[in-house]
This record gives sequence, structure tokens and C-alpha cells, in this order.
Amino acid sequence: MTPPTLPATPLAVSGLTVLNLPMSDPRVRPLLDELAHEYDSRYGNLFGEGAAAEELNRYPAEEFAGPGGALLIVREHGQSVAGGAFRRYGPDTAEFKRIWTHSAHRRRGLARFVLTELEALAARRGYRNVYLTTGPRQPEAKHLYLNAGYEAQFDLTADPETIGPLAFTKDLALESLLPESRQS
Repeated sequence: MTPPTLPATPLAVSGLTVLNLPMSDPRVRPLLDELAHEYDSRYGNLFGEGAAAEELNRYPAEEFAGPGGALLIVREHGQSVAGGAFRRYGPDTAEFKRIWTHSAHRRRGLARFVLTELEALAARRGYRNVYLTTGPRQPEAKHLYLNAGYEAQFDLTADPETIGPLAFTKDLALESLLPESRQS
């Protein structure tokens, strides 16, 4: 079943604060803790024991620092409710990682908001393309990226479990050429 393209509850952007933080900032901890729990609960030992922790520690924190990277946290009423990061993947390509929405705040459009914020910052930093992957057991992420104009780099008709990480790309330069009515 394909999730709706619009959030179940309209997103009130006015109450949100977007912060660009270092990985060591304590306001980032909820993102990392809940991602580890999410990976463990969805994947178990599919990728081996301790794979969630290994994935979250795969890249040095410096790769998510400016100017080549960033880590954004969305705060609401003093709580970290969503976030995401990017790192340099190639000369003009950013790799988006760790896109997350707190489990108590899902279905509000926060993931789409984070994605838009990451794209805008990456474009301002000179990136023209985005590369990202999501796991085969995260259909809501797959639909988010497809609905946001990302191109699947895999066969959409194949069983995701047979593919492994699901890769997507997006041309940010092309996105900026679209009429305002098509950008959302």
C-alpha cells in the first residue's frame, strides 16, 4: 500500500527550529538512539550482530561537519523531533544520511520538511546532486523519496529484500528549474 503523499496532520512550520549541529551535541542524541532502536527492530541480525551500531558509527563525525557536510536537527517545544545529515559523496554530490523523525511525531510531514531543508542547504553549499540509500524494510522512506522526485537506482518491481540498500539520486540543479507550482 502506498502511503499518502500529504501528511496526515498539516505541518505547522512556525513552531519548528532548524539547527545545524555537530554530531557531539546532546540534542543529536535522540536521533542516534532512536535510529539504533529502529534499525535493530526492523532488521534484527539480518546484516549481522551489532549492525545498527556499526552503521551509525561507519562515518567519522567530521564528515558531517561544514563546509562539506551538515547535521540538521528540527526542534519543537525544546525537543528534537526530526533530523538528517549529509556528507560529501563526490565533487558535486551530497550523500544524505540519518533522515529521522521521532516515533511520537511521525505522519506530520517532518521527514519531507527535513529532506527539503537538507536539499536547500546542500544546494547553497554547491552540491548539484544527491545520493542516498534506505533499507529494504523501510517502505515509508522509499515512498518519501519517490514522492519527493528522487529516482530509484534499482528495479522498483523487485523484492526489496533481494536488493539490499535501496539507492536513490536527485539532480538539485534540475529541481531549481521546475516551476514553483511543481516544487513542494
